[in-house]
Amino acid sequence: MPVAETTLPGSALAARVAYSRLSDADLVDRAREGDRSALEALIERHSARVSRLATHVLGDIEDARDAAQESFLKLTERLRQFRGECQFSTWLHRLVINTCRDVADRQRVRRTETLDPDRDAGFDPDGDPSRLALLSDLRREVGSALVRLTAEQRRVLLLRDTLDLSYEEIGKLLRIPVGTAKSHVHRGRDHLRRRLQEYTRA
Repeated sequence: MPVAETTLPGSALAARVAYSRLSDADLVDRAREGDRSALEALIERHSARVSRLATHVLGDIEDARDAAQESFLKLTERLRQFRGECQFSTWLHRLVINTCRDVADRQRVRRTETLDPDRDAGFDPDGDPSRLALLSDLRREVGSALVRLTAEQRRVLLLRDTLDLSYEEIGKLLRIPVGTAKSHVHRGRDHLRRRLQEYTRA
């Protein structure tokens, strides 16, 4: 957990501010030379986005926390492999997605892929029962519809509609053509739309 700035001595606070102003490329260079503070600055800078990406890819808070922690462990081990051929954030996001795949594979033997509505952070057992039942059914239907997409469609759709990445960013991140990314999003949205229309008519 990051240390509150108010608890840091003056010199430490000044150093932290100085590192926060460095670019990713500069921090990577320093971290690869053994600068622990640069590595910590990189992790702190990207921590929230990595956690958000893992959560949206996996759909489970606990699995996402495991994937985020494992991703940062891999980062410390593999940073020397980063050659600057793409932006550091793109390289890191690709590492996170691959880690999420590993976590999902390990969990698949003991957990279904359908999202459990009771685990959702917005679940309120003291709320209106009829409204909760409706929301629970709707979340279950959305989760069921997402599971029925291909893994690639689901991954691209989440990156586009949840993280608001551009098609170019998605293409670089997943190493697929931009046209393929657009096709996956179109087909994924169409599938979800048809499933939800069927649900509302039922």
